[in-house]
Amino acid sequence: MLYKKITLELIVIADEAEAVVADLDAALDQMEERHTLFGGGIETIGVEHTGTRKRSALAHTIAAGKTAAGAVRTARDSVAVAFRAVI
Repeated sequence: MLYKKITLELIVIADEAEAVVADLDAALDQMEERHTLFGGGIETIGVEHTGTRKRSALAHTIAAGKTAAGAVRTARDSVAVAFRAVI
């Protein structure tokens, strides 16, 4: 019989780790009712965030929107100045 190992890695805020582990245990118990599971376990290890936080796609979209709005304002002002110069 062929088996597959499934590896899952999560990083959570340290204060929430115990609650997350409890929820994962409950979810595994529910899965065992429907599927045959062999072995496994949940391990927690402390990690330190070493770099700058990466921005989400939403944060990038908001920043791009602000940049585009600024560009439109600058273009509007330039057109207004050119229009006044023509008149």
